[in-house]
Amino acid sequence: MAALGWDQCDVIIVTGDAYVDHPSFGMAIIGRVLEGQGFKVGIIAQPDWHSTKDFEALGEPRLFFGVTGGNMDSMVNRYTSDRRVRSDDAYTPMGVGGKRPDRCVIVYSQRLREAFKHVPIVVGGIEASLRRIAHFDYWSEHVRRSVLVDAKADLLVYGNAERQVGEIARRLHGGESIREITDLRGTAFLSRGMPAGWVEIDSSELDTPGPLMPPIDPYASEEERKSALLPAKPDAELAQPAAALTESIAAPPPPKASLSTPAPAEKVVKFYRKVPNAQRERSVIRMPSYEQVSQDAVLYAHASRILHMESNPGNARALVQRHGTQELWLNPPPIPLSTADMDAIYELPYARRPHPSYGEAKIPAYHMIRFSVAIQRGCFGGCTFCSITEHEGRIIQSRSEDSVIREIETIRDDVKGFTGVISDLGGPTANMYRLHCKSESIESACRRPSCVFPGICPNLNTDHAPLINLYRRARALKGIKKVLIASGVRYDLAIESPEYVKELATHHTGGYLKIAPEAIGEGPLSKMMKPGVGSYYRFKELFDKYSKEAGKEQYLIPYFIAAHPGTRDVDMLELALWLKKNGFRADQVQAFLPSPMATATAMYHSSKNPLKRISRSSEEVVIPKGIKVRRLHKAFLRYHDPENWPLLRDALKRMGRADLIGNGKQHLIPAYQPVAGRPATSARPFRTQHTGLPKSGRPGGNSRRGRA
Repeated sequence: MAALGWDQCDVIIVTGDAYVDHPSFGMAIIGRVLEGQGFKVGIIAQPDWHSTKDFEALGEPRLFFGVTGGNMDSMVNRYTSDRRVRSDDAYTPMGVGGKRPDRCVIVYSQRLREAFKHVPIVVGGIEASLRRIAHFDYWSEHVRRSVLVDAKADLLVYGNAERQVGEIARRLHGGESIREITDLRGTAFLSRGMPAGWVEIDSSELDTPGPLMPPIDPYASEEERKSALLPAKPDAELAQPAAALTESIAAPPPPKASLSTPAPAEKVVKFYRKVPNAQRERSVIRMPSYEQVSQDAVLYAHASRILHMESNPGNARALVQRHGTQELWLNPPPIPLSTADMDAIYELPYARRPHPSYGEAKIPAYHMIRFSVAIQRGCFGGCTFCSITEHEGRIIQSRSEDSVIREIETIRDDVKGFTGVISDLGGPTANMYRLHCKSESIESACRRPSCVFPGICPNLNTDHAPLINLYRRARALKGIKKVLIASGVRYDLAIESPEYVKELATHHTGGYLKIAPEAIGEGPLSKMMKPGVGSYYRFKELFDKYSKEAGKEQYLIPYFIAAHPGTRDVDMLELALWLKKNGFRADQVQAFLPSPMATATAMYHSSKNPLKRISRSSEEVVIPKGIKVRRLHKAFLRYHDPENWPLLRDALKRMGRADLIGNGKQHLIPAYQPVAGRPATSARPFRTQHTGLPKSGRPGGNSRRGRA
């Protein structure tokens, strides 16, 4: 600070990642955005959390501390899907693991509170965003409170937070108290009661079927029976200001001549779940409390469904969830950024390299993305195992072509080590650039969790022409030898534009193209909200055709998930047979990891399907839980590994499919077991590959390496 002539920072950001001043790192974006608005920003990266010393390094900020776990959730970063500790951390110099604590947002916030008792603390980033309400924690197998409660912070920002953080800084600078900032979209705060003037819609319990009115006395006269059956007042009479979410209906008086035992007067309450449109913006949905969802998995699934139904910024309402004596208030999601906003954010003066204090130490995550360019945010795919939608939203926010081209030129001219190859033009998905709903009014009113499941919505514009034009402009730049696409291609969208598939296969694939069918069986696919295998076959047909026309030998490398909710042993067997038939072998497989707030995590915890209305008797989902079944499902994906053969033999016999054990091509696994220490096949390590690849291990062999 002395070199800058500063006495004090306005805002200090504490992050679990190494400090890399690049627009792929959240702390760098927030820091540059605040700097661009005139604030003095300091960053404390990967502090030692065993004392307050590192947290005091920059002193006390004038406005607030911002706390983030980094680009990844700290628990996902630290542990595998089998809860084993990872040996490395891609966001740390030299990839060293253990440089951040578990649940680091909580730990960092507590250390800051210990050192600076009265300075406001604002938590954000992916870790806080996915833990904004009571959430299932896979690593402890319990439902935990909102991270805002456990961190004892003052405010939580969720989603991409440029707009929220800038507004918080301006309002604190203007003299407001952090406790007064309760009306900002994309934030959550704690209060002791409900503010005045709000309509509360109670959704804290599941509907229980049964008669609304009290039972009729069989000994009552005909006139008394008719009186008891009079209908309730119509909704039109009840559409008044909000006091009135409930209406008390007095039960009929006991009949004078009845021979039955007189019953005390009863009061029946009828709940109205709808409010007039004029009151919608001042309505708040009461979710089941933390205490309820922590004890009742079905209510947890119900709360998950509410959260995902209220995710469209155009129609989402505020949510409230009680935690003990406090109310956790969740404001509606932030309004998506415009193209001008996106351009301004990504063209701030980033150094585009790690902080000089790291010297020559390699930060793996930076080396992976240093020559890549983000062209859009958001994803409308809605895959239930993925948390992108919960964080970035499902409305696509795209940069302009000119802005992307300027960034490529900056990489070409300024980034050390650039050889002419752009490693990626993408985002959460490779091919959603500029895709949007054809109607703003329909988009604003839509409550579907996906625009492409169970089929592509007819209101979705699937024109890939803007993306094709961007690719062509990028590769035509002087000094650019090749532009690769490393982000995942949504192939059900790509087949809507054969011209895009041609462009991809002809110019932007380096031999292999990774795509993610995730499964082939209807059971797991329906719970993932992924397209059927027919879309894969159509894409493969187009990709192979255009690769051949371009004179290239290229392959699709499909990725799959083991042990996802809805997956049975027979589904994994079907997938293993499909892999063998199509000549695929995988050296690494992905098992389902229940990340906080994902819809599939609610399935995992509750065995219910939140994609449909939840009740005690609603659809039950098959959940492959436990280490044994998870290992078996992973073994099916690695059917070729001799270490898995004993496990698979036992499973096939149990499933009545011993006919698949043998030494012929029609069998899945052999009947013999190789001698220990002597591999059944070549000892050469292999990656996920197609068994028809040439012996060089690369499509086309050495002669085509690096060719466009």
